Amino acid sequence: MKVVYKITYPNGKIYIGKDLTDSINYFGSADSRLIERDFSREQRCNFVIRKEILWESETASDSEVSAKEVELIRALRSNDPNIGYNQWPKRGGEVNR
Repeated sequence: MKVVYKITYPNGKIYIGKDLTDSINYFGSADSRLIERDFSREQRCNFVIRKEILWESETASDSEVSAKEVELIRALRSNDPNIGYNQWPKRGGEVNR
């Protein structure tokens, strides 16, 4: 199963990612430095995140999954630093990584 998921951090910011293997233990590749800046040492001592599957497919190609990921990043605005941790695609920028 291929999935696109949303991670929600305790501060309400989100990260949208894809997983081509549907690993229950995969939480994306958001830039840890960006996330660390938003939390104090004390907050980091008890840290809960939520992972939601937003879309899934058994038949989609990898490129279709990537396109859905970009669509959801833009729709949910997780590439806006005030809303989320996605750094790509740049707001108003190109689609290619």
